[in-house]
Amino acid sequence: MPSPSGSRTSASASATASASASASASATVALTLGLALALAGCSAAAVPSPDVPRLASFDSGEPRSWVLPLQAYLPTDQEMGQLSQAKKILVGDCMKGFGFSWTPAPELPRIGPKTLTDWRYGIHDMALAKERGYKVDAAEQEAYDAAFAKSVDDGTGAADGPEVRALEGGSREVEGKKVPEGGCVGEANRGIDADAVQARGALGLANAAFMKSQQTPEVVKAFAEWSACMKRSGYHYKAPLDASDDSKFSAPEVTAEEIATATADITCRERTRVAWIWFQAEYALQKRALEEHAEDLSAERGRIDAAVRKAAQVVTGTEAGTAGSADGADGADGAGR
Repeated sequence: MPSPSGSRTSASASATASASASASASATVALTLGLALALAGCSAAAVPSPDVPRLASFDSGEPRSWVLPLQAYLPTDQEMGQLSQAKKILVGDCMKGFGFSWTPAPELPRIGPKTLTDWRYGIHDMALAKERGYKVDAAEQEAYDAAFAKSVDDGTGAADGPEVRALEGGSREVEGKKVPEGGCVGEANRGIDADAVQARGALGLANAAFMKSQQTPEVVKAFAEWSACMKRSGYHYKAPLDASDDSKFSAPEVTAEEIATATADITCRERTRVAWIWFQAEYALQKRALEEHAEDLSAERGRIDAAVRKAAQVVTGTEAGTAGSADGADGADGAGR
């Protein structure tokens, strides 16, 4: 996922996600931007294995349409949105128990990659590169920055004030009422089992496959061909993500040198098909990891599904959740924010 301001880099590979997220990562991400939400356990046997898309079904020239095998074991954007909405409801109910009216910050708009694989292997949009080099679309960046500026103040007052202490914890009592561990945020996280949707098992396997894929013979060869192509244009980078990660392109301003480098980068990517070769290598590694860890992954996906179901109940008002218990619960059995 990209950073809120700056270039598209290798960070998008872990997103997450997204979150971007990210986002992206998001994303990752990123994301991001980290929503921690959770669930109750399910047995692996009760969770059917998601279908894994076949390589032949993808357009080799459209990275944003590619899907990796382990993505089926990660929460979707829609699921994260449901969990986020439920969390806000639970936090708001808890804060009311302390006599506070809490208004959550608005959701930040999407920025950068549109899917997990969109920028996972680097840039590919020539039209955007001709305008922005390695940076995100200008309109997206402007909208994100404006929304982020508005989200900084959530109306809870001073950092050590009673509203913040009720929201985030840090004291045993507020206004004579017991504060749950981690404050209302911690209680809401436990109410929807925030830890579950972190999908640490699937993400760990995915990140390992991403790194290992770069050492496979076919990817090593593709990297070398891309590097040689770039060298013929006067640029010296060993691997495709080295160019976008170049520190001289980290400033907010887009330079002529950055645009020239980015367009040469995409030209060489198209000539060598490096992203498609890289994706295929990671796809194979992820598929193997899925087969070797199927039981654990199914159990983890079951916890995510349970969290999403509970979030839906909170949103529709059919489940009271665990928030709103400011005068009793101490939440000692769960993790904090």
